[in-house]
Amino acid sequence: MACRAGCAACCIAPSISSPIPGMGDGKPAGVRCVQLTPDNRCGLFGRPERPPVCTRLQPSLDMCGHDEREALELLSLMEHATRPPLPSPRAVARPCP
Repeated sequence: MACRAGCAACCIAPSISSPIPGMGDGKPAGVRCVQLTPDNRCGLFGRPERPPVCTRLQPSLDMCGHDEREALELLSLMEHATRPPLPSPRAVARPCP
């Protein structure tokens, strides 16, 4: 499957834990990557600064669906399903009184 030009769902929906130029701490889920151009194209495509996670990501029907709306929905669901669990309240250290 070829990447849909201007879709950008993979640059918005997932979190990216590695640094991105302009986003030194990575990118939270649901936040538009600062490297997206106004026409939703990667400003780092083909450049060595592009994070390896982005370079390895390959479009597929399971991830991209049939249009941009479906791609954003599918990737958001995948992000949610693979999110690490929050620590339980008992696991959080509390200061002594």
